[in-house]
Amino acid sequence: MQGPIVIKFGGGLITIKDQLCSPKIDIIRNLAKSVQHLVKMDRQVIIVHGAGSFGHLKAKSWKLHEGRTNVGLPTEDGLTTQDEAIESVRQDMLNLNQLVSGELNKLGISTVSHSPHEWAMGTGQNFSGDLQRFNLEENLVHITYGDVVVCQGENEFGILSGDDICYRLATELDATHMIFAMGGAPGVMSLPPSEPGAELIPLWTENKQFEGEHQSDIDVTGGIHLKLNVAEKISKHVPMVWIIDGEIPGRIVEIVLNGETYGTRIISESP
Repeated sequence: MQGPIVIKFGGGLITIKDQLCSPKIDIIRNLAKSVQHLVKMDRQVIIVHGAGSFGHLKAKSWKLHEGRTNVGLPTEDGLTTQDEAIESVRQDMLNLNQLVSGELNKLGISTVSHSPHEWAMGTGQNFSGDLQRFNLEENLVHITYGDVVVCQGENEFGILSGDDICYRLATELDATHMIFAMGGAPGVMSLPPSEPGAELIPLWTENKQFEGEHQSDIDVTGGIHLKLNVAEKISKHVPMVWIIDGEIPGRIVEIVLNGETYGTRIISESP
């Protein structure tokens, strides 16, 4: 039995990241068609999706990534406490998750969603939670996402990044592929994609240098730098690790069929 294919749908790919709760339905629909192709190949698929505008904006405003605090919180968005903000973000993420699973269901694909706040605790790659739930019933596409989770200690809560979930899923479930589908660039670029002279880096090895772009005013999970750090670690365990342009989702299928596509492949330099 082959291991699963883990695919990350980036939050900036499936949502308009600076407009609150604004999905890109056409892109989600096209991604679902690529997943359908893999399912017809009898491959087990696990989808991890980002939060984008369904999570980052409100989480940033209410400092949910920092844990419990009363300092510098907003007063004019209809919420009054961090606890209310947590429930609001969790509901928004459930709504986005339902949009993703709904497009798959329309194609006849059965799905099961795993909301991290129900099964995971803690943030970073050492979070606790039983990943065997993703092994049940191979004919299902399993879906999870970045979420606000309970943390031990004085922080009380924090943001568990979808990228950190990807690391654990890919390495512990012996994935054959880890594919990060992102928006705005064909892969890892030598410069921020908006700058002239930015070129695709087709092969990324550990500790390679580049000038990445991180929207710290919006993002609460580390952006491309975290993604590359996670991808490097995954590449030590998983043979096929790629960062690609999710707006051309046929490239996901190309990787699985041919082992090649236009994008950035991450390889480990260790033997």
